Amino acid sequence: MTSSLSLKQARRIALAAQGFADRHPDKPGAAHLRKTVDRLGLFQIDSVNVLTRAHYLPALSRLGSYDRALLERDAWGPMRQRRLFEYWAHEASLLPLALHPLLRWRMARAERGEIGYQALKRFAHERRPEAEAVLERIRSEGPMTAADFEGGASRSGWWEWSHTKHALEWLFWSGRITTATRRGSFGRVYDLTERVLPQTILDLPTPDAASAQRALIERSARALGVATAADLRDYYRLKPGEADHAIADLTEAGVLVPARVEGWGQKAWMHRDAHLPRRVTGAALLAPFDPLIWERSRAERLFGFHYRIEIYVPQDKRVHGYYVLPFLMDEALVARVDLKADRQAGLLLARRITIEPGAPAETMERLAIELVRMADWLGLDAVRIGETTGL
Repeated sequence: MTSSLSLKQARRIALAAQGFADRHPDKPGAAHLRKTVDRLGLFQIDSVNVLTRAHYLPALSRLGSYDRALLERDAWGPMRQRRLFEYWAHEASLLPLALHPLLRWRMARAERGEIGYQALKRFAHERRPEAEAVLERIRSEGPMTAADFEGGASRSGWWEWSHTKHALEWLFWSGRITTATRRGSFGRVYDLTERVLPQTILDLPTPDAASAQRALIERSARALGVATAADLRDYYRLKPGEADHAIADLTEAGVLVPARVEGWGQKAWMHRDAHLPRRVTGAALLAPFDPLIWERSRAERLFGFHYRIEIYVPQDKRVHGYYVLPFLMDEALVARVDLKADRQAGLLLARRITIEPGAPAETMERLAIELVRMADWLGLDAVRIGETTGL
């Protein structure tokens, strides 16, 4: 049986699945943060720091002002405190430890040289001795960054920067090393996986690839609420051959319910536990890599919102700005804000604000509240608003 949904209903289901139908807790703590990352399934990592690094922002959008040190402890703290690990999921990501077994099939494929770019695959074959030498050095000397290997360049061509970085990345994709911590300007410090992740996680049984892929698709569906097959695959970057069998199996089991969404040309599925609230209220600034909007065609289908990040667009060709955050108000994306944290001056700079056509009259007032909230969370003293269009 196929469910028929209006676009408004699909939007509310998606917002609820992503945590936007819940009220902000009075004092967000570790339990709230862990519930949020478990609900979303991952935080995408990005090193751009013009505002703050993107992986901090999804929790702010859903919880309000929380302590970023809680996320850092869960991600890069001592083994006994660690709750997250880094891996390639939806790009580079922080993931709940419980997902480690579900990605071991991908690690195994990387180890065999079946995935990754060509320079990476070579370390699974003809250049494997070089990677093993890199691994042995980490084993004997302890956690290291790619830059730490530069000192060995005079002893061997193996230690030339780009080759070493490729070797480290292949070892990382293969699951043999992972991120112990981050250093300086967010550089990854690599160590043996068994010295970073709790043994209780490493001892969990490894499911076969098909079972793991079903579990990942189920998590994607739960986090999205209602989604097309492309949406479900994109969440953990699964290929059709890795995901389509899972969608079919989960549909047959009743976990996914076929759905027809008003205005969508593609078939859709709704998670059987998806919640349809009567309405969604609240406001949040969204990171460019927030899972609500990271799949740009989905953002257009749900919200009629055409969004492209313009970091790599020449300045004179940018439409909305360098680091633009969409503004979610109730059930619509109603504005875009090009933000920069001027830490030296203690200012949050809203360099350009673009109000979307048809945005409610109270948009600017409610946006100002969120800008003040963000400035306070970042430890900045004030907000300075520049050019504003569309009022």
